Amino acid sequence: MSDGASTDSSEDVFRLIYRSRDRISYDGRRAELGALFSTARSNNKKLQITGALLLTDDWFVQTLEGEEQAVRGLFDRIEKDPRHDSVTLIDTRTVTGRVFSRWAMAMVAEDGEPDIPLIAHTKGISPAAGKRTTPEQDELLDLMRGAARGESHSV
Repeated sequence: MSDGASTDSSEDVFRLIYRSRDRISYDGRRAELGALFSTARSNNKKLQITGALLLTDDWFVQTLEGEEQAVRGLFDRIEKDPRHDSVTLIDTRTVTGRVFSRWAMAMVAEDGEPDIPLIAHTKGISPAAGKRTTPEQDELLDLMRGAARGESHSV
């Protein structure tokens, strides 16, 4: 989850995609997610990790992009975080360029509806102004949406 570190779009980066069950209680969920995302965005920016996070009522599905050691270190912390359960690695690979260089997160929508980019702030999360997605983003978002439904696919 990052608001986008500047990178050369042709630079090789490591990409990791995972799925985890959301263990954040319903009471206070909005504020806790806002605080979590604000902290994560700040930390990820320092590490030059970018990506996208899709949310459902029960699942997180996240794509992380950056230097391999930094991304794997972050994933290790996520696996140990009590807010995550049933953490499953979906895909890891080195790719040419970041697909989500300017993305922070999005709320997964029902099939056929647009995803909703979100902004994290101290009082919680709220919708951001929508921007068009690229074909590469659409491909990964479709994979992430399927993972949130429990489908297994590879990119």
